[in-house]
Amino acid sequence: MTAVSVRNLWMEYGNQIVLERIDFDVAPHSFVSLVGPSGCGKSTFLRLLLSQEHATRGEILVDGAPLAPNPEPDRGVVFQKYSVFPHLTALDNVMLGLEFERGGLSGRLHGRARRRAREEAMEYLEGVGLGDAASKYPSALSGGMQQRLAIAQALIKKPRILLLDEPFGALDPGIRSEVHDLMLRLWWETKMTVFMVTHDLREAFYLGTRVIAFDRVRKREEELERYGATIAFDTPSDPAPFVKELAAKDVAA
Repeated sequence: MTAVSVRNLWMEYGNQIVLERIDFDVAPHSFVSLVGPSGCGKSTFLRLLLSQEHATRGEILVDGAPLAPNPEPDRGVVFQKYSVFPHLTALDNVMLGLEFERGGLSGRLHGRARRRAREEAMEYLEGVGLGDAASKYPSALSGGMQQRLAIAQALIKKPRILLLDEPFGALDPGIRSEVHDLMLRLWWETKMTVFMVTHDLREAFYLGTRVIAFDRVRKREEELERYGATIAFDTPSDPAPFVKELAAKDVAA
């Protein structure tokens, strides 16, 4: 399980201040929902956690050590737009991460190593309910199935931190509820620390153990460039009933 600390974080692009004075600690195995109006730096903050961008000031610590300066397998990410490869089957999509990781310069696995990777990928497909769709291409999968495939892609690398950038916004309500509970089960079982950006407050409080809102305190036009978004509120959230059921099963076991 992984703890994250954010220390006096600022992000500026030239004269534009996007984030300022972001300061908080996240306990291991938290599910943090990040909310706030468009343009207040939520996705920028995820990119900082992913090391796609670097803070102008301040730092992010992971288990007390500075965040690695480049994206690494310890951080997985799932976007709203399905990040799957249309020319690969569901199974090959999930295997791809293992091939890049273990396949050396060729990025390919052979023989026993490939069979082992296929078995591991199938376990993750079955874990997200796509075991029967292993040979299908993304074009043959529904939106909810493609998002589950993207989750399996991220999880097979066994990240310590999972970053979700509005991953459920494009799903129909019924499918969305189903994927919510799948995400909670996977989060509970893997003990990851999760950061999720969402515009849906109901979703934020249902999934999150903690809800953090970013907003600009100063909103006059002449202030928008010189003052960035900061934390407007930070509150714990009661676990969803689904999480309580998982916890009860663990205790009973």
